[in-house]
Amino acid sequence: MPQTTITSKGQVTIPKQVRKALKLETGDKIEVIVTDNNEAIIRPIKKRTDDVYKKLHKYGKRTVSVEEMNQVIRKKMEKTFK
Repeated sequence: MPQTTITSKGQVTIPKQVRKALKLETGDKIEVIVTDNNEAIIRPIKKRTDDVYKKLHKYGKRTVSVEEMNQVIRKKMEKTFK
């Protein structure tokens, strides 16, 4: 069974065997759940496309095309550098 050590800063390195089993990559997020038996469960947090969309999408706002965005940026740049 893989073991690890807690550093003085409270950091832990997840052993390669565990990262591989959980399909964890650099930058991935995990959550640690402490059970009533004082055991810790490490669970990867996987973002689904729907979760991200819900955060980005604001109901009631109209969509804007790339062309419209570029026009606004172009106008702002023209004002800034005049």
